[in-house]
Amino acid sequence: MTNYIYPKFGYLRSKEQAEGIVKRHPIVVIGAGPVGLTAALDCAARGQPVVLLDDNDTVSIGSRAVCYAKRPLEIWNRLDCADPMVERGVSWNVGKVFFRDELSYQFDLLPESDHEWPAMINLQQYHLEEILVARCRASPLIDLRWKHRLISLKQAADHAELAVETPDGIFTMEAQWVIACDGANSDTRKMVGAEFKGQYFEDRFLIADVAMKADFPTERWFWFDPPFHPAQSVLLHRQADDIWRIDFQLGWDADPDEEKRPERVIARIKAMLGEDTEFELEWVSIYQFACRRIDKFRHGRVLFAGDAAHQVSPFGARGANTGVQDIDNLAWKLAMVLRGEAPEALLDSYHDERAYAADDNILNSTRATDFITPKTKVSRHFRDAVLELAQHHGFARPLVNSGRLSTPTPYVTSPLNTFDDSLLDGEMRPGTNAADAPVTIGGKPDWFLNCLGAGFVVVTFDQAVDNERIEVGPIAARVIRVGRDIDDPRGVLASRYGTSTGTTYLFRPDQYVAARWAGFDEGKISAALLRATAQDAVRQKEIAA
Repeated sequence: MTNYIYPKFGYLRSKEQAEGIVKRHPIVVIGAGPVGLTAALDCAARGQPVVLLDDNDTVSIGSRAVCYAKRPLEIWNRLDCADPMVERGVSWNVGKVFFRDELSYQFDLLPESDHEWPAMINLQQYHLEEILVARCRASPLIDLRWKHRLISLKQAADHAELAVETPDGIFTMEAQWVIACDGANSDTRKMVGAEFKGQYFEDRFLIADVAMKADFPTERWFWFDPPFHPAQSVLLHRQADDIWRIDFQLGWDADPDEEKRPERVIARIKAMLGEDTEFELEWVSIYQFACRRIDKFRHGRVLFAGDAAHQVSPFGARGANTGVQDIDNLAWKLAMVLRGEAPEALLDSYHDERAYAADDNILNSTRATDFITPKTKVSRHFRDAVLELAQHHGFARPLVNSGRLSTPTPYVTSPLNTFDDSLLDGEMRPGTNAADAPVTIGGKPDWFLNCLGAGFVVVTFDQAVDNERIEVGPIAARVIRVGRDIDDPRGVLASRYGTSTGTTYLFRPDQYVAARWAGFDEGKISAALLRATAQDAVRQKEIAA
């Protein structure tokens, strides 16, 4: 077994620093973790030049975020990154929950077929970042600058002024918009005076990355009160390169420095795996988790994403996955504003939608944390009773909570949605992310999400429609006619969208449903396009004034 060798990315002095000029950039991203790298790629994919600043010169140390869900994989596929991630990572759908030494129940995250991507992959964050960095370096629109640390930020009406420290000193640059992806301890958040409110949990967990050959199935295993770690919980995940992630609950009284000592960690692992098991420690860390978020995702010219905007406990893989979805929501809106196709009011919907999603994630994460680490004797008795009943009784299984795994939050209250009066069947209501399905184009197999692409799209099940585009001012939506432009040979697409002849959907550039109707109506579609780009609200204000 070989340890991972961390790459070193070279520092380069920028031309603007060398020449002493102050240059204004359309977008500056702070932080080159998974969320910041995705932000640069998504903005560049939409034609926007991006400068990405990071104060380090390598990828993240340790496995950190390891579980990546189907929806981020769909986003990364749009950015041409998902294939190497899935190829490098470990795909899985099944999770098992144990109580003491008995299987309590198991679940399947993707019980139905006909999806392009797995429910989850496990991949060390450093591998994922390497893939994203390589993609960024291949883009002519991305200027990735290592060893650049933001030390101050001032805002004006139409730009932000950034003081940046490098090995060659401090220089000033400007940005029309700043995307802050600099993590839970975000300096950018402090610079704009944003509030970060929520709850810290009085418990600690030990993370151990262990290199070993093992024949455990590729599943998520979670133990409550196991014999090898009594009165606590343990989580086991397989990663790439025969690395296994083990999380041990320690309790609040644990001494972090003492618990990180190799002899302490090795003793815990041997108690779990057996004295004769051969393994090597790759990485050890202690974490205390929190559930909290920023007051506003937009502070003037600064937009916050990922851990800089919200934190959740790690159970449920809701951290990095949620951050990538922040960017999926933001990038298309920012690109439209920069191109003059939409008002700045569209950016306010970023907070409306992603704060709503953050609150949903915090709620789910808090519930999981309370179940995993009960705070009272009554809570523990309830939890243990649920785990015992779940072994034999189906009604108890939905109550078991070892972390509700990450799924997209529907934007059911979004101001960009058009009211759904279609009376259509199915779950694909406005505010819902598009469900994938197998289709064919010219007789060749493909996937529905690939057909949607990254712009506004109208999909209609009315083959008689002649429109190929619908335009409202600078906004254009392609029209896809099922049965004419694409085919649904097995009816999976129609089934997932609850369709009949004439059913029509409007999809946003982030592949969320903006509106749906029982029939194709160009006037209604045009009005929905205005609403989905926040232009109807602006017009109403102008009329009122």
